[in-house]
Amino acid sequence: MIRFENVGLRYGMGPEVLRDLTFNIEPQSFQFLTGPSGAGKTSLLQLLFMSLKPTRGQITIFGQDTNRITKPQLPVLRRKIGVVFQDFRLLDHLTTYENVALPHRVAGKSESEYRPDVIDLLKWVGLGEKMFVLPPVLSGGEKQRAAIARALITRPQVLLADEPTGNVDAPLARRLLRLFMELNRLGTSVLIATHDLNLIEQVEAQHFVLDGGRLTTYG
Repeated sequence: MIRFENVGLRYGMGPEVLRDLTFNIEPQSFQFLTGPSGAGKTSLLQLLFMSLKPTRGQITIFGQDTNRITKPQLPVLRRKIGVVFQDFRLLDHLTTYENVALPHRVAGKSESEYRPDVIDLLKWVGLGEKMFVLPPVLSGGEKQRAAIARALITRPQVLLADEPTGNVDAPLARRLLRLFMELNRLGTSVLIATHDLNLIEQVEAQHFVLDGGRLTTYG
């Protein structure tokens, strides 16, 4: 599904922040990504979401070389990828419900098609009573849950999550992990970047460690 071959990344004329990355993400796989702050985890996720292009090497996503993807192709490929960003990226002028429903609206679906799924998912992540409020009213943990719901609502082929449990308590973190696992069971490949070792210990999964721009694989 996704293949990195000898990938390197640098910003401008600076040193490489990622170097010699070679790995695969297989269909229906589950993996964690860890590493110290500044190791390049967010840069790696941006490469996977195609918001950055590699300085060298080749990245193939859904059979497409990312260096050769045209602008019209990019939105089509991105619709297959759900992303949970650390900064949430919710739109403040839209309600929680509207933020979560946005991927369906952008895809041109009618509200009657997606409304039941959006409501059910918001209830599942504990936002049933907050679905019609605006993001500035939400706490950090509630914004995190809304961002996760938005990434999951289309049942993407790949889910990329950057510290998805960083702003929630331990019981809710376990509940969200179960949601990720269920999504994986239904066919989605999941990659979670996290510092939470307790989270990693709850799932038997492949474990990528990024340090100094290089990648080590366990499991």
